Amino acid sequence: MPDSGSSSLVPVMDLAELQAAGRKVVKLGAKQIVLFHGDKGVYACNNRCPHEGYPLKEGTLAEGCVLTCNWHNWKFDLESGETLVGGDRLRRYPVEIRDGKIWLDLSDPPADQRSAEILDSLRQSFRRHEYERMAREVARLQQIDADPLEAIRQAIWWTHDRFEFGMTHAHAAAADWLALRETLSEDSERLVPLVEILGHLAWDSLREPAYPYPSETRPYDAEDLVSAIEREDEPAAVGLVRGALAEGLCYGDLEPALARAALAHYQDFGHSAIYVFKIGQLIDQLGPDVAEPLILLLVRSLIYATREDLIPEFRGYAKAIAAWDRKGGEPVVTEDFLGLSVSKALSRVNRSSADPEELYDALLGAGAWQMLHFKLTLQDRTENPVSQNVGWLDFTHTITFANAVRCLAQRQPALWPAGLLQLACFLGRNASYVDRTLATDAWQVGDPAAFLAERFAALLDHGNPEYIVSCHLVKELTAVQAELAAKPGAPWAPTLLAAVKRFLDSPLKRKHSQRAASQALAFVALEG
Repeated sequence: MPDSGSSSLVPVMDLAELQAAGRKVVKLGAKQIVLFHGDKGVYACNNRCPHEGYPLKEGTLAEGCVLTCNWHNWKFDLESGETLVGGDRLRRYPVEIRDGKIWLDLSDPPADQRSAEILDSLRQSFRRHEYERMAREVARLQQIDADPLEAIRQAIWWTHDRFEFGMTHAHAAAADWLALRETLSEDSERLVPLVEILGHLAWDSLREPAYPYPSETRPYDAEDLVSAIEREDEPAAVGLVRGALAEGLCYGDLEPALARAALAHYQDFGHSAIYVFKIGQLIDQLGPDVAEPLILLLVRSLIYATREDLIPEFRGYAKAIAAWDRKGGEPVVTEDFLGLSVSKALSRVNRSSADPEELYDALLGAGAWQMLHFKLTLQDRTENPVSQNVGWLDFTHTITFANAVRCLAQRQPALWPAGLLQLACFLGRNASYVDRTLATDAWQVGDPAAFLAERFAALLDHGNPEYIVSCHLVKELTAVQAELAAKPGAPWAPTLLAAVKRFLDSPLKRKHSQRAASQALAFVALEG
């Protein structure tokens, strides 16, 4: 029998029995453990390969202690515990020989140690974007009752300096995946959003070098932060953020300045405002421990954001926002914006500037109508110029941008002019890419709640290999759900639901081989 100080030791078999057989499997409760008698002694480990669960009893033992799983050639050093070929670590059990009997120590490592080992293995999975391994590691966290959200927190810290141009859809969509997770009850369903977030972070940072952030700290001033972003001065902007955090300020204290900077231009096709909104949600979901890396990512993305209001198509924006006076009292409805160019859409906004929320409804309705009537054949063109590369995401962004504008401007009403006029820029750009004669009855939604529940459920097994696709699916559905909840019975609701149904039911062409070839030839021919 074991001593009182070794209560986790249990006898499993006679040493002579193992010597005769070479290897044996024993079942101890839920554990299935394989024992090997090798040249260097007795080893015990989980019989299930940590890769896909095939029995290691059927593996090959070489050099006394190197075990190979013959299904996928993973190799484990039973002496050191290292995985020599493969990824996940193999659970081993300490062995003692007493009076001709084999005893195993079944005690589990301390929870903190086990959690650290799992997170370290998860980090290693990022090097090759091992999606299934990520799922296994998060499942292992859950198995030991650790907080699975810690995997997301750690991944944000591991990768935040691997994004040369700041945050991506991986961070923005994370907030929506986590919101979806909160509506789920089954363990397998609740695991999916976490792995989608981790996989997207791993993919977008895959094999990227570090792009360190400046280390300087400056006393925080909101006006200075807006100015630094406007100048594209990353050292100054990062220094101000570090100063704010050092002073104990939270994201909510910084959001007004960041939102102003994001909407100071018609910028990055609306992504900047969306990112400001979503980072706030993500910090709320994960806690203040990730505020620093997420805000740094956001600020870097604002620094590098394109400013479309500086190109000819949108130059009217600057004059329009300068003319905004909150005195435009003309009634406005969705139909007023259909078919308008950018300049006419901007002018029409200013004629109804007295009531921003009524104006918002009209603009959102027009965006939904355009999305419902997108001329689908446009995404298949191969001879068009680069400026007319149009696809579904040009229309879905109108909705996600509108959602961000409403939420930010309701907290900071001074943002309404920029947000509404930039929505007009979306509508003016997309005006010529619609089919006004399209019959839309097939996409009408009879039961909105059932429709949204069904489509959110489908996200859990979406089957899209590209994260940029799956993240747009969850972002679009989340924005639509939020807008419907904010204004039940809105006149634009049936159109918005039909638009998202058509989007989800239609092909999304992501690779344009012939178009790329044609445009490359045309471009090179003009180089001279």
